[in-house]
Order: sequence, then C-alpha cells, then structure tokens
Amino acid sequence: MAERRMFAKTIIDSDAFLDMPLSTQVLYFHLGLQADDDGFINSPKKIQRMIGAGEDDMKLLIAKGFIIPFPSGVVVITHWKVHNNIRKDRYRETIYLLEKSTLAEDDVGMYVMADGEKEMWLSSGQPMVNQRLPQVRSGEERIGKGRKGEEKETLQTPSAFHPPTLSQLEAYCGEMGFQIDGQSFLDYYESNGWMVGQNPMQDWKAAVRRWEAGDRKRGGRQASYGGNDFLRMLAEMEEEERRETI
Repeated sequence: MAERRMFAKTIIDSDAFLDMPLSTQVLYFHLGLQADDDGFINSPKKIQRMIGAGEDDMKLLIAKGFIIPFPSGVVVITHWKVHNNIRKDRYRETIYLLEKSTLAEDDVGMYVMADGEKEMWLSSGQPMVNQRLPQVRSGEERIGKGRKGEEKETLQTPSAFHPPTLSQLEAYCGEMGFQIDGQSFLDYYESNGWMVGQNPMQDWKAAVRRWEAGDRKRGGRQASYGGNDFLRMLAEMEEEERRETI
C-alpha cells in the first residue's frame, strides 16, 4: 500500500470545505490519511474519537458529500481519485469489494452511487449520499384507498413545519447571543430533509439551541486549531499514531 496521501486544492480550498468547522476539516484530513488505496476507511468512529471530533463532524461530512457511508460502517472518501493517483506497482486494491461494487466514477473521478444501487438505504433508514430524500409536505395528508375502495388516512402530520430563512435564523441567534454558522446549519438540515434522528423536525429553534450547545462543547479544542497550532496538532496526532504502532 502506498504510504503517501495527497489532498487536491480544488477540494480543500473550496468554499464548501472551508465553510465547515475546523474540527470537521481535521476529521476529513485524518480519514484521508488512514484510507486504503481506494479511499475506504473501516474505522471512522475510532478516528473520530481519537482526534476528539464529534458526531456532528461526521454527519456534516456525509451531508456535504465529502464521504459516503455504507451499512457495514465503512466509509469512502468521495473525491479520493481526485486527491490521489497511485502508481500501479504500489497500488493494493481494497478488501471492501462489496462496497466498492456499489460505486461508479464520474468524469472527474469522483465516486458516485452506481445506477443499480441508487435505491439502497442505510440500516438506520437514512439514504446514502447522492440519493434523494423522500419528500413529504408538512401539514398535508396523504390519502390511500382501502381494499374495498374506501379512502383512509395513511399519513398525517400533526402541524405544519416551516424551515427558517437565513435572515430568520440570524435574527434568532442574535436575540439569543449565539455565534453559530447559520449557513452550515441550514445546509445540514436541508440535506437530511429537516429530520432530527428518525423524526421530522418540529421546532427549529430547539435545534438551533442544540447546535449551539454542541459548538460550546467543541469550542475549547477548536480554539487552538488555527495557524501553527493547527499544524502542531496534526503533527502530534501523527506522532501518537506512530507510537501506537511500535
């Protein structure tokens, strides 16, 4: 297996990448460093815990399309072949051939779900990256026919939910004194269909308060991620990984 890992500036210098929290960016780099020659990682949660990242960081990478998860727990770097072009004499194929068989590559080498796999769902009920989320309009009823032709209610939402606009979100954060990135909040929940776990969101203000609480928990360690401290942290983590292998 090749020992060096590269990261394409077209990806890591993009607004989509740089708009993410630094803890999410660090998690992405560490996943890339630990990936096999096809970009697959079999222990993403271990890496997440090792560097002190949170569940939200992993979820944001999935929501933004930077990694693709599989029911087995394995993930793959979506832009792996944009980042790395490994020589044939050093290349070793992944052992995760089942997961690899569900993928195709687009014109620039980015992994996408193969045509025959677009209806695959994760065991948690969350659709995989590059699949559409089912659309259910809030406040509306879906009516089905019974066996005898009688109409019956099959789905009814208890109350209408209206996602906030960016201006509404910023106004609420200003009122509460929160310092969250409103656009990242909107991007995340728009990408998962405004779901909280397995349930449709009912109160976006409550979700903002949870998001703010998560940011405060990570704030202490994120504060030292910038500039030289950021590079120092990466070096320390790599040194720790090296010691563990001795």
